[in-house]
Amino acid sequence: MSDHRPVLSRAAHDRAALRRQDGDWLAQPGRRAASLPVTGDYLVPVLHTPDGLRLAWRAARDDEPWVFLGNHGGAAYGMVRAARDSGSYADVEHWLGLREVGAVLSEAEAGLLVEAVALAQWHDRSPFCAQCGQPSEAVEAGWQRRCPDGHQHFPRTDPAVIMLVHDGADRCVLGRQAVWPVGRFSILAGFVEAGESAEAAVAREVAEEVGLVVTDIRYAGSQPWPFPQSLMLGFTALAAGDLTLRVDQDEIAEAHWVSREEITHGAFASALPPSLSIAHRIITDWLSGDLP
Repeated sequence: MSDHRPVLSRAAHDRAALRRQDGDWLAQPGRRAASLPVTGDYLVPVLHTPDGLRLAWRAARDDEPWVFLGNHGGAAYGMVRAARDSGSYADVEHWLGLREVGAVLSEAEAGLLVEAVALAQWHDRSPFCAQCGQPSEAVEAGWQRRCPDGHQHFPRTDPAVIMLVHDGADRCVLGRQAVWPVGRFSILAGFVEAGESAEAAVAREVAEEVGLVVTDIRYAGSQPWPFPQSLMLGFTALAAGDLTLRVDQDEIAEAHWVSREEITHGAFASALPPSLSIAHRIITDWLSGDLP
C-alpha cells in the first residue's frame, strides 16, 4: 500500500508529553546525549553518509537550555540552540534547513526535525508574555513559557487550508501568488479566520481568490508547516456553476484551469510545488486518482 502521508507529516517517535514535567527523569545522566543544534536562522548540522543524509546529533551540556522532543529507540531526543561557529559544532561542514533536507531524511529524523524547528520558531517569537508584556522564560522542558506573574503560554499553531479545486472531470485550478517567481504554480490556500470552520475557510478563500463557488469539500490530509507555525489542512473541492476564473489581483497574480495532461507532460510539468509540500502530495494523488 502506498504511503499517502505528506512528507512533513511523517514521524516515528513518541512525544512522551508526560515526561516534560518529570524533572528527575530529564536530569538523569546521559539523558541529553541525542540533541539537535538549531541555529538562529533555523539551520541544522547534516552528515553525508553512504545511506544518505543524516542529522548530526550531539550531546548537550547540562547548563545548556534543552527542549525535549520525545523518545525513539530507547533514547531521549532534544533540541538546543547553537551558532554554527561555536566550539562544539565548529567541525560540522554542512548546515541545512528543513526545506532542503525534510524530504530526504528518514521518517524518524524528519518528524523530530519538524518538531524542533516549530519549537525554535515559537520560542523566538514569544520572548514576552502576551497578557502583561513581561519577559517570559521556557519551562517544562521547553513546552511552556511563563512570566513572573505566572501567566502560561504554549506552542501556537495557526490552521490554514490548502485545496485542490477541480471540475469533476479532468481539470484543476493552479494559481501563482503575486510574490512568487513567474512559472511557479500551486493549488489555492489561505488561513482559517477567527470563528470559522476549515470547510467554510475553503469556500471563502476560493471565492475570494478566483471567484468560484465550490461544493463537495473533502478532507485530504494535513501537514505541519513550521514557517513559522502553520498546520496545513488539505482539501479537495468541486467547482459549481460558472467556471470562469475571476482572479483577485491583490494575492493571486494568475490562475488557470489545467488538465492532467498539461501537468504531467505540458506547460505546467515543471511548475509544481516541491515534494516537501502537502500541495505536491494532493496534486500527485489527484493525477493518479488516489485522493481519498
